[in-house]
Amino acid sequence: MYIFYNIAVIFLSILFSPVIFIAFLIKPKFRAGFWEKIGFRFSRRSTDPLRNDSEQKQSIWFHAVSVGEVNAIEALVKKAKTEFPEYNIAVTTVTKTGQQVAYNKFKNIADIITYFPYDNKFSVDAAINALNPKIVVIAETEIWPAFCHEINKKNIPLILVNGRISPNSYKGYKKFRFFFEKVLRNFSLILMQTDDDKNRIVDIGAFSEKVEVMGNLKFDITHIMDNHEIKELKHSLKSGDYKVLIAGSTHKGEDELIINTYKRLKIEINDLKLIIAPRHPERNDQVLKLICATGFKIGLRSKNSHFKNTDIILLDTMGELSKLYSVAKVAFIGGSFSGTGGHNPLEAAIYGVPVVSGADVFNFKDIYKFMTANQAAFIVNDEDQLSIKIRELIKNKEKHSDASAACLNIFEENKGALDFAIKKIKNYL
Repeated sequence: MYIFYNIAVIFLSILFSPVIFIAFLIKPKFRAGFWEKIGFRFSRRSTDPLRNDSEQKQSIWFHAVSVGEVNAIEALVKKAKTEFPEYNIAVTTVTKTGQQVAYNKFKNIADIITYFPYDNKFSVDAAINALNPKIVVIAETEIWPAFCHEINKKNIPLILVNGRISPNSYKGYKKFRFFFEKVLRNFSLILMQTDDDKNRIVDIGAFSEKVEVMGNLKFDITHIMDNHEIKELKHSLKSGDYKVLIAGSTHKGEDELIINTYKRLKIEINDLKLIIAPRHPERNDQVLKLICATGFKIGLRSKNSHFKNTDIILLDTMGELSKLYSVAKVAFIGGSFSGTGGHNPLEAAIYGVPVVSGADVFNFKDIYKFMTANQAAFIVNDEDQLSIKIRELIKNKEKHSDASAACLNIFEENKGALDFAIKKIKNYL
């Protein structure tokens, strides 16, 4: 099967090479990490795990496809560094934004941060030889046939952590069960978030005895900022005298939604300020034009703008969104009106910031189900409901206080996934 798969990958690469070439020319993000992905070069950090000598340490290789997965495994990577100092820590991503966030989070932790190889034997073998993994830990549901096969063939333990399969993805996988069951059986251990996720992946073809429920690593996040750092951040933004609404990870169409909501609320809440953080940095210029057209005073985070002389700040820097949630009174989480499936609401909730989102949150269905049941998050269906709910949370002190307390309580009630995953990894080292 893998011979045919590799042949198919090569054939399709040749067939679509003109399209790929054009994409590389006009879209810089597609070129990012090309030489690393193909297997000719690997980025290095302060220590060099790529030395070709007998004293080279083996690595614990963590793979997180993009920003969301990097955020999910942040605590796991940091704890692994502390728990297993005899190993190098390697982190790979697929996307350019994922790589930037990984560097921001792990530059003082990981021994190497680089790109995940293309899924063919040559590239995969080059990456394995370079990173020298003792174990490979894949975040959520990244199933690469050639990679999984080569890792298993070399008797390297392969673990999937924080796994999830949405109902829509499950339908797609199920149609090709004959293929994916062979890939899934390369895994040494599969740790899924919920019983439903476990049942789905077993139904796709994973061995049931190799699948366990671990909970969700996202509930095991801790404050990125301590109280002193939060105070300094508020001082730099001069946000202490204002009510700050933050719109995190917005997609096309959602920026207009939150700007219109801000216009409506600003009429009666004069001290309301707004931070907008587009999910994809390449949209910053587009969002900037939208904000400029409103007539509001605008600032850029990259220019260290503050709220004394601005109404809206565009977050045009990488890796800061999770920190800026700490200064907010209410958070709108994007991807929830765009059909994307939402983004992680816990990054705001960890600071006691109530969350408001649209109805498209299937990527975090279980988290939202728990948060909405406990009145820590609120789902709305349109712009009117969005304005009403944000207004209520900002103006009603009792409702805001209750929602804020509920946010903090959910972390106390759902700890454990991090320690569970570390224990399982330790069994293979």
